[in-house]
Amino acid sequence: MAAVAMSADAPGGRADLPLVDIRAVDLRYGEGEHGMLALQGVDLQIRRGEFVALVGPSGCGKSTMLKLISGLRLASAGGVIVGGQEVDRPIKIVGMAFQAPALLPWRTSLSNALLPLEIVEPHCHTFRRDLPRHKERALALFQKVGLRNVADRFPWQLSGGMQQRVSLCRSLIHEPALLLLDEPFGALDAFTREELWDTLKVLQAERGFTVVLVTHDLTEATYLADTVHVFSQRPGRIVHSRQVPTDCRRSAQDRYTARFAEEVANLRRHVGHAQEVSA
Repeated sequence: MAAVAMSADAPGGRADLPLVDIRAVDLRYGEGEHGMLALQGVDLQIRRGEFVALVGPSGCGKSTMLKLISGLRLASAGGVIVGGQEVDRPIKIVGMAFQAPALLPWRTSLSNALLPLEIVEPHCHTFRRDLPRHKERALALFQKVGLRNVADRFPWQLSGGMQQRVSLCRSLIHEPALLLLDEPFGALDAFTREELWDTLKVLQAERGFTVVLVTHDLTEATYLADTVHVFSQRPGRIVHSRQVPTDCRRSAQDRYTARFAEEVANLRRHVGHAQEVSA
C-alpha cells in the first residue's frame, strides 16, 4: 500500500459543503478525437468524514477518479472542487495509498513513515526542529495499526502485512483530510486483509478523515463504505449508487449475516450489469 502525500495548497473549505464536488467531468487520455475517453459525465459529491467505495469493471476509470481528486490529472471537461477550491494541481490535504507498499529499502520503518513530513508544506520547513514530536506521533500510529518493535527495521525485514501497515501510517502521518486508497489490501492474505479493514475503520472513526477506496472486492466495499458507487465500462460513469445499511458494517460479525450477504449479492448484480453498459 504505497503512500504519498500531495504537495500544493488546498484549504479545508467550508464545513457545510462537500469535501469533494465533481460536476459533469470528462477525462480523455491523449489529444483530440483520437484520444481515449476514460471518464464521461461523472458527477460525485463526497461529504466530510464519509467513506466512499468505487467499484466496477476493470479499466472503467476508478483509479483515474483518484488522480482527478488528488490533482495528479486534470479534467478534460467539467469541474473538480476539493476543500472549496478548484483542483488545478496536486493538493496537500490528501494522503494516498496503493496496492504495492513501495517502501524505500534504505530507510527504516520509522523513517519511511516520516517521509511525507519531510516533503509536504508546511512540515518540511520545520522537520528537523520538530523531529522528536513527529517520531512520537509516528510511533503512536504504529501502535494503533498493530506494529510493535519495528521502528528500526528495514522493509526487507518485515512481512507483507507489516509493510502495508507502515505504508498506511505513512499515508496518515501528516493528518490528511482526505485519504485515497487504490486497492490497498488486494495483495494480502485474507486474515491480514480483514485485520487491516478493522484497523482502517478504527482510525477513521477516531480521526474523522474522508476516505475514497477503489476496490474489486465487493465484500470489502460493503463492509467499509458508507456509500458505494458503481462505474460502467469505459468511458466510466456512475450507473448505480447505494448507501450501505449501518447494520452491515458495525463489526466483523456483521459480515456473516444474511443481510450482509444480500447486500453483496445486490452489489454484484449491479457490477455485472455495469459490465454490459456502454456509452
